[in-house]
Amino acid sequence: MNDGGLVGIVLVSHSAEVAASVAELAKGLAAGGSAVPVASAGGTEAGGLGTSAELISAAAASVDRGAGVAVLTDLGSAVLTVKALLAEGDELPPHSRLVDAPFLEGAVAAVVTAATGADLDAVEAAAVEAYTYRKT
Repeated sequence: MNDGGLVGIVLVSHSAEVAASVAELAKGLAAGGSAVPVASAGGTEAGGLGTSAELISAAAASVDRGAGVAVLTDLGSAVLTVKALLAEGDELPPHSRLVDAPFLEGAVAAVVTAATGADLDAVEAAAVEAYTYRKT
């Protein structure tokens, strides 16, 4: 458990609609998920497909409650953009972390775990564990 606020979750997709839908689904499936600060950062400022460092930075700032920010991405340039922001050192809130997890299942696991008041390490571990979910 952490002593501060809940871990924030940022979902970065090349599509604003995909990011927002995954955020809505994750919060809806998680008991207590409505309390978890979740923001989507999808697409470009102009509304097209792509990624935006500015949208990602703003989303991370909006969910930062002092307990850390877990950033989950869909693919490709979303990963590279978050890595670049982390390398800058001051573009994302302190204790922000790129989480290597499946986008949808990882988002659900992260929100469920964050809703319990777990710390950033536990939220990351739950999201990463989603790689092992079996469907057969």
